[in-house]
Amino acid sequence: MSARSRGPFRRTGVGAPARAAIIAAVTPLILVAAGAVVLLAGVLTLVSLGPRFRVGRLLASAPQVTVAEAVALAAAGTQRYVRVDGRIDAEEEFEDSAHRPLVFRRTRLEAQSGRRWSRFEDSREAVAFEVREGLDRIQIDADSLDEGLVVIPRESIGVAGDLGERAPSTVAAETPVRAVIEQVSSIEHATILGVPMPAATAGGPPRMTAGLGRPLVLTTLETPEAMRILAGGTGRPRLAATLFAVGAALVVAGLVWAGIGAIVSAVVPVALAASPTPATGGDPRSSGEGPGLVGDPGIALLAVILIAAVSIAATTIYVRLTDAPRESRKR
Repeated sequence: MSARSRGPFRRTGVGAPARAAIIAAVTPLILVAAGAVVLLAGVLTLVSLGPRFRVGRLLASAPQVTVAEAVALAAAGTQRYVRVDGRIDAEEEFEDSAHRPLVFRRTRLEAQSGRRWSRFEDSREAVAFEVREGLDRIQIDADSLDEGLVVIPRESIGVAGDLGERAPSTVAAETPVRAVIEQVSSIEHATILGVPMPAATAGGPPRMTAGLGRPLVLTTLETPEAMRILAGGTGRPRLAATLFAVGAALVVAGLVWAGIGAIVSAVVPVALAASPTPATGGDPRSSGEGPGLVGDPGIALLAVILIAAVSIAATTIYVRLTDAPRESRKR
């Protein structure tokens, strides 16, 4: 076989017009595939937030009703997942170290294990409290509060030896530990997401609780600030938004390219049959071996694939790094 007959297109007898048609058909598919991969990386970035991502979606989408409307739903037995806003109130309160009146406090003790924190104690203190809007009120089921509690956490860090008998025997005295305190004060306004239900006891007020497969959510923050707390900052949401934008641009570019190719093919038909005449001559830029890669859009396609691969790698590295312990806020 002579040097002039080498190269994939020369071996199959595909001429230059047919080669251009094949490239035009394959390129949009690769662009769309690369865009889909980048979009998937964006989804994985959001999913890496865990239950906090779901709570954020609920905060952004739950329909808002007044407290009076929530009470009416409870009385009618109509189960709907809704949002109410109002002022927290309680007949009995307890104080924190700064003498603030509290209705709920959750304290978690965690020991550092590698780059992660392992919880070994989770305690709660709560009194019966409600949310008021004017003369209307609805009680909050504090026992159902879990990942739906969105407040600014107060953290302090030390070592297990400082806890004395509260530290597990399996944790060495020099192991770093932290206390994370989440609390709700009776002097704050709150946003509650949940299902209005009839009173748990006869004669009691209706209550907001978890239901319909969704958690009870309580936050004393404005929605943008609550979103930042849930996301652990703005870095991960911005990364996800960038990936979504890049992925969508690649998909649209691929579809537009495919549409233009279809129009051009309809106007200028291209024969894909092999030429009966043996290929002769060669590309002076490739040592007589047939057309080279100079001006070949395949290089651009490889760049697109490389961008997608780098996006995935960068997303994975970012997610893992953000799992590392953040500098604690000492209050």
